[in-house]
Amino acid sequence: MKSIANGVWPTMITPYSADGTIDYSALEKLIDWYIENGVTGLFAVCQSSEMFHLSLAERLTLARACVKFARGRVPVIASGHVAETISDQVDEALAMADTGIDAIVLVSNRFVRKGESDDVFKHNLDAFLSSFHYDITLGFYECPAPYKRLLSPELVAHCAATGRFGFLKDTSCSMSSITAKLKIGNSNFKLFNANAATLLASLKAGAAGYSGVMTNFHPDLYSWICAHWMEEPESAAQLQDFLGLASVIECQLYPINAMYALQLEGLPVRLHSRRADARQFTESMRLEVEQMMRLSHRFSEKYRNRA
Repeated sequence: MKSIANGVWPTMITPYSADGTIDYSALEKLIDWYIENGVTGLFAVCQSSEMFHLSLAERLTLARACVKFARGRVPVIASGHVAETISDQVDEALAMADTGIDAIVLVSNRFVRKGESDDVFKHNLDAFLSSFHYDITLGFYECPAPYKRLLSPELVAHCAATGRFGFLKDTSCSMSSITAKLKIGNSNFKLFNANAATLLASLKAGAAGYSGVMTNFHPDLYSWICAHWMEEPESAAQLQDFLGLASVIECQLYPINAMYALQLEGLPVRLHSRRADARQFTESMRLEVEQMMRLSHRFSEKYRNRA
C-alpha cells in the first residue's frame, strides 16, 4: 500500500468549455498552478470536481487527464464513487483504479442510507472489500452530498485494521471528533482536515494536513502552514486567523466563486458549473472574492520569503 504524504491535497474543481464539456486545456493550467503553489498531491474527481454531475466516462477521463498533466510531479488520488449498489461500486472502483491514480477515495455515505447503523456500514464495506482485489491504497471522504456521514472512531479503527486504507478527508469541523479519530494510533491511516477553522489545532493534534475547498483560492498559504506551523508557531497562529475567517466564503456560491478567484489568478477558467448557477453570482459576491484575494496576496508575499 502506498503511503499518502503529509501536506495539502486540493479538492480540484472541473473547468468547462463554453459548450459545457470539460476544458482539458484549462485543467492542465490549473494543475500547474496547484503544483506551483506547493501542494503535496491532487485530489481529483471529488465533490468540488462535481463528480455527481459527471458521467462515469467523464469521471474516468478526468482522472486520466489529471494523472497525465501532473506528469509525475505530485501523486493523484481520486474518488468518483457515486454508485448505489455494492456491485456497481466495485465495477466503478476497478475502472477508476485503471486510470493510473495513486489511491481511490471512497465516499462514506455510499455504504449506508441516512439513519442506518455502523453495523450496516461495516457489513457493506466488508462486502465491497471482499470483491475489490485491486492492489491500490484506499481512502475515505466524509462527503457532504447527498448527505454527510461522519465516520465514528470505531469505524476508523475498523478501516485501519484492514490494512488497505491510508487517507481520510475529515469534514466533521470538530476538534473532539478529529482528536478521537487520531487516537486510533495507526500511522498509515492519515487524517486530512477539510475545515480551515480547526486546521492548526488539528495539526497540533496529529493531523497529516489539509484537503478542502479553500485550496482553490490560496493553496500556497495552506502549504506554508502545514509545512511550518511547528517551527514558526506565532506566524502560523496569525495565518490561521486569516485562513479561518477567509474560509467563510465557502458559504458563498461555490464553486463559481472559486472559479472567479482562479480567473483573478490569471487562469482561463470560465464561470460555468453543473451544480451552481453563475447568474446568481452577484456584484457583491465578486467584490467579496476580490477583497479576500487581495488580503490573500499580502499573506502570500509575507510568507513566500519564509518558506
